This record gives sequence, structure tokens and C-alpha cells, in this order.
Amino acid sequence: MTTRSKLRIGTRGSPLALAQAHAVRDALVAAHADLAEPGAVSVEVFKTTGDIVLDRPLSEIGGKGLFTKELDDAMLRGDIEIAVHSMKDVATILPPGIVLPTIVEREDPRDAFMCLKAKSLADLPAGSVIGTASLRRGAQVRNLYPHLSVISLRGNVQTRMRRLEEGHIDATLLAMAGLNRLGLSQHAAAVFSPEDMLPAVAQGAVGITCRAEDEAAHRWLAPLAHAETTIRVVCERAFLRALDGSCRTPIAGLAEITPEGDLWLRGCIVRVDGSERLDIERRGPLADAETIGREAGEELLRRAGPGFLDLPPV
Repeated sequence: MTTRSKLRIGTRGSPLALAQAHAVRDALVAAHADLAEPGAVSVEVFKTTGDIVLDRPLSEIGGKGLFTKELDDAMLRGDIEIAVHSMKDVATILPPGIVLPTIVEREDPRDAFMCLKAKSLADLPAGSVIGTASLRRGAQVRNLYPHLSVISLRGNVQTRMRRLEEGHIDATLLAMAGLNRLGLSQHAAAVFSPEDMLPAVAQGAVGITCRAEDEAAHRWLAPLAHAETTIRVVCERAFLRALDGSCRTPIAGLAEITPEGDLWLRGCIVRVDGSERLDIERRGPLADAETIGREAGEELLRRAGPGFLDLPPV
């Protein structure tokens, strides 16, 4: 008869998801003596809809929630106590009974340029094929470099790098945070500045959910919360929520803390075909993070007018 672990951590099974879950496990064990006992913490792997359906773009199969629903359901059933998520996969409104008490320290939020032929998108000849599953990345590429061809490319980091090496595509874009966590950063041909490729909301951040009433989980997770990251992500997610953003919409946003101690938000929305882009910047005190994000999103929505984000993928 096996003894159930005190704390069961739910995660997807991709190499990146497992790396993030194991990092959280190690941090919890280091922070709590009662979790350092053998077998006290276990990592439980789940396949999500986003992992199973790989032959269609995310925008066609439901947007955000594709990588979290099965984990949410397992938590509500009591099969796991916490779940570890890439924050850019987490919907801005959580299911009833589930809360997000902890966001750990953020990794590099920028995008990486993956290419064996060039050091930048500008160096690629007309007709070069860029593979990406992200409408945000694809729309920004089309906006800046309309002479390049963008195609949908699903799969984990290793799958997309293999497609690049096999010559199926000329370049792809990946999150620098994922490459760093997997020890693969040396494969990046370059790293985009936010001015050249504004990141996804909450890119590089990892969040941990639990049941609202689970007092033990809240106690265990409290030491892992990173205040600066939380402020930045709260601002970015408020921006996204105001725009009603999902994987169906090309929205980008990055909040940073300035040397003066203010919060600086940059955001944009782009038509899927790249034909138009609208940008916004807001600054303000850290205490107003959610308000800054929400008001920026509402202003951008007013400027865009009806239908801006509804254009179907090209």
C-alpha cells in the first residue's frame, strides 16, 4: 500500500513544464522542513487539451484554458493540491474555487530568434518561412516584415527546434525564459528587444494555483511568492482582461519597474494579418498596477473600435 504524498503538484508533461514543476518542488522542499521528508512531495503529470490536439492552431481550438483545464479539474476533484503553470497560459478569470496565490520570480520575458541562416528577421530574404503557434508573434512579424511568410507551427520547444534543423522552416520564435530553463539558450541566434518584438502578457512568469480553502497549500506557497514579479504580472493581466484577450487575439504587453520605482507598461494589439498595429504606454505607482493595466486596455480598445481583434487568421 502506497502512502499519499502530503503535497501533490500537478503539471503538464512537456520538458519545459516538468522543469518548472521540479523547480517549484525543490523550492518548496527547501522552504519547509515538513516537505523535506522522503515522499512528502510528488509531481503528477497530466495531458491537457493543448497537448493532445497538435494539428490545429490554438486559436481554432479554444484559446486560453487549453493548457490548464485538466489540471483545474484534477485540483477540484482533490487529486492534486497545487498546479504549476506558465502564466501566459492562464486565463485572466480562474474557475470558481481555484485561486492564484503565488507567482515566482520571473525569468527573461523576451522572445528569442531561432534561425540557422541569419541573425535577425531583417536579414532573411523575401518568402522565408517563419513558423510560430503564436498569433501575437505572427502578427508582429507580418506587421514589420510583410515580405516574410508566417505559418502555424505547434509543438514543444524541442519539436520546433527539430523542425528548424530539418529545414521545414527558415526561422521560429521562442520564449527566452523557456530556453533558459531548459539549458538551451545557446541555440538562440539573437534575443529580441521589447521594441522589436513585444512579449506576451506574463511571458517568463510561472504561477502556482491551489484550492481557495486549502490552508496548508497557502502556507506552503507563501514563501515562494515574488513581490516585484507579482506586481508586473497583475498589471499585464489586467491589461489583457480589459481587452478580453486569449490565444485568439494578437495582444502583447510588458510591465517593468523603472529605476525611479514606477511601473511602466507597454502594450499593443495587432491585426492578425499585420496590416495595423496600435501601441500604448502607461506609467504610475506600483500600488496602482491593476488600474494602470485595466485603463491602458480600455483605452486601446476604444482606439481600436469594433472588429479590430476579430479578423480571422490568414
